Amino acid sequence: MVSGVWIVLAVLVVVIVYAVATYNRLVSRRNMAREGWSGIDVQLKRRADLIPNLVRSVQGYAAHERGVFDDVTAQRAKSMQATGVAEQAQAAQGLSSALGRLFAVAEAYPALKADQNFIALQDQLAEIEDALQLARRYYNGTARDMNNLVESFPSMIVARAGHFETQPYFEIEDASERAVPRVAF
Repeated sequence: MVSGVWIVLAVLVVVIVYAVATYNRLVSRRNMAREGWSGIDVQLKRRADLIPNLVRSVQGYAAHERGVFDDVTAQRAKSMQATGVAEQAQAAQGLSSALGRLFAVAEAYPALKADQNFIALQDQLAEIEDALQLARRYYNGTARDMNNLVESFPSMIVARAGHFETQPYFEIEDASERAVPRVAF
């Protein structure tokens, strides 16, 4: 009888230790996903801050392209107001498309392509796009790890009890929008 009590206690201790360890892993993965999202957010803000300078540079050479400038400005505003992963991904997709049109306009102006300020802005945008891609990969990796824990048995039991949820991926829906805006001539 006494050995049966010890066996039950040992099993109970193992279950409690497992539950605590799993809970702590879930908290860690959730925090890593939040950190990953923060990295994306920082890069999106850097890109949004750069856009007015790009628009002003191109406007000086192509003032009659008002529709393109308005579209870039509107997409930038949407990007800055977007909340959540899915909404931000959709806004980023629209902004990338608008930037692509802006650079297509810029290609028609050789003097603009040679402007040192414009070239510097292009280089900064390329750097930001590279950093944004790395941030997306890091976030999606942390979201994957979190989702594996939340959806796998037996950790899903602890996840449900702790109200942990799967994390959405930062995905670009339109395959043509997956490309980084072209910044080199």
